[in-house]
Amino acid sequence: MKIAKEFRWEMGHRLPDHFGLCKNIHGHSYKMLVEFDGNLDKQGMIIDYYDVEKIINPIIEKLDHAFMVNKDDKVVLEFLEKMNSKKVIVDFQSTAENISNYLLNEIFKSRLPANVFSVKVRVYETAFDYAETSGRLK
Repeated sequence: MKIAKEFRWEMGHRLPDHFGLCKNIHGHSYKMLVEFDGNLDKQGMIIDYYDVEKIINPIIEKLDHAFMVNKDDKVVLEFLEKMNSKKVIVDFQSTAENISNYLLNEIFKSRLPANVFSVKVRVYETAFDYAETSGRLK
């Protein structure tokens, strides 16, 4: 059985080695659909939606109205420092695929109920484009 919940945030980024417009500083209205697959507990739930929010909201708050920047993008890092801007420094290029992996890893750092055996994350960078990843818990 599966349940899912949707989350939204605004975030800037750039892909410095991109051949097109994405090399420029820009932002998106991101949407994430997170899905939990598992067995029903004694109350008939996989995971309570309230608990889902307790896990996901701090992750989203960290990203919302921030700029996701690669640790090697010295020009943008210096600019963000000078502007005292909210930023999330990562060791990857901020593609939808990598952001999806990042979010899944952040979710796996939390304590999930024992009856949850997999999580899927779908990140929409635009209304028409998404990347999706999933992982199983041990």
